[in-house]
Amino acid sequence: MPRVTREQKQRNRERILAAAGEGFRLRGIDGTGIDGLMKSAGMTHGGFYNHFASKSDLAVEVLHQGFIDSLAVLDGLRAAHPGSARAALDGMIDQYVDAEHRDHPEAGCPSAALVSDAGRHGADAQAEYRRGLDGYFDAIADMVIESGRETGTEVTPAEAREQAVALFSQMVGALLLSRAVADVAPDLSDEVLAANRSRLKDR
Repeated sequence: MPRVTREQKQRNRERILAAAGEGFRLRGIDGTGIDGLMKSAGMTHGGFYNHFASKSDLAVEVLHQGFIDSLAVLDGLRAAHPGSARAALDGMIDQYVDAEHRDHPEAGCPSAALVSDAGRHGADAQAEYRRGLDGYFDAIADMVIESGRETGTEVTPAEAREQAVALFSQMVGALLLSRAVADVAPDLSDEVLAANRSRLKDR
């Protein structure tokens, strides 16, 4: 039997992570079985344990990688608006509180798609989720401070942190509410997104 190279093993692990990232966001951690997950990755059930000790360990990795990817998108938004932190904040709101994000949780931020799962899957999952939240809070707080400087308003780190926590919490809440009624009340779902985008950008 041919030996699996280190590079191939790493590629297999990345395939499992990618399939789990989509499956967990779409169906939840408990709603995604290892058999279906490995089939999506193009591998057999037994191969799972060559890479992860349990589905819980995989969930922690999915949260970790998901927040890395989401925060990289946020960094890209900031880089796209080098002279205006306010424009970067508005761009973040537009991308997050959006019908595309609502309709495709499998490709979206784990902060909304896996919020309930993180709370149910133990201390390790919660710790990883917290690290992701802190990354968002720190990045948004920095933009709030920069935005204040651009308009001649002094914002203290404590005030910026409070604004960041409130802003991101509202973004996640708006997305979750819009998803909860998207199939039965699409107009209401759109209204939730539009109202929150407007209010968040008018802060």
